[in-house]
Amino acid sequence: MEILYDHPLYRPPSEASSLIFQVTLGCSFNKCSFCNMYRTKEYAERPWDEIKTEIDLNAKAYPEASRIFLADGDALNLSIDRLIQILEYIYAKFTNLKRVSCYAMPKNLLQKKDDELDKLKSMGLNMFYIGIETGNDILLKKVTKGATSKGVLQSCKKAKHHGFILSCMIILGLGGRTYTNEHIADTARLVSEIAPDYLGALTLYLEDGIYSEFMTKFNEPFIPLDDIEILDEIGRLISEFNSATPVTFRANHASNVYSLGGTIPQDKEKLLSLIKELKHHPEMLKPKVLRRF
Repeated sequence: MEILYDHPLYRPPSEASSLIFQVTLGCSFNKCSFCNMYRTKEYAERPWDEIKTEIDLNAKAYPEASRIFLADGDALNLSIDRLIQILEYIYAKFTNLKRVSCYAMPKNLLQKKDDELDKLKSMGLNMFYIGIETGNDILLKKVTKGATSKGVLQSCKKAKHHGFILSCMIILGLGGRTYTNEHIADTARLVSEIAPDYLGALTLYLEDGIYSEFMTKFNEPFIPLDDIEILDEIGRLISEFNSATPVTFRANHASNVYSLGGTIPQDKEKLLSLIKELKHHPEMLKPKVLRRF
């Protein structure tokens, strides 16, 4: 049985083997100038009958499924009652289920009450994927993220306080050459304070449909970073990232110049050594034609 998805469909790399249920379509915010993921969709919350039917059909087809991802980009925007209804039914139908996860915008986390988050956690929602993008407030405004660094910090700490696994994403090259120092310094500070369970670094990739909007909203000349400058940003991020607890770091997205990863702080020196080698051997980097967002 194959779900008839409403395309385009996106999920984090770590959810490649998960069953995906689109409980919402699109993104309720949908204004981030770097993101073209849901621009072809109008945000909508899918009717319970449609969700239930897909759960029923796939429970018969994939009874051994152990992971489920709730799509699209805004599942946490659903009411607490609808989320509980979905989680309760999913766990009733999939008896081997170990994890249910979804994307979460900072505003959606902040809008959920403490008792609501406790309830979601107790019902089996385990993990949130949060796009931090940058810790620099100037850049957050320039790319119309709809959040401040303070709000991002508060939302992530709130999620951790209620026991959720936290996977955060940042975007290398987001400030171009003009803001590279501020971007990395503020981002390293923010993610160090958050100390997520997982930290992923993507690289800015502006698709044709979003390029003009990004440049207009940036409101000043934007000078993209070359591959060596992107490696410099990764190196500075790792160097300045000082978490009180171990964090699993990955820069293995399709957009990245090279796939690398490890645990910080344990693997910090090994990662920095690899980056130094890559800067001296750019032929080892991924060909541009293979990179995408």
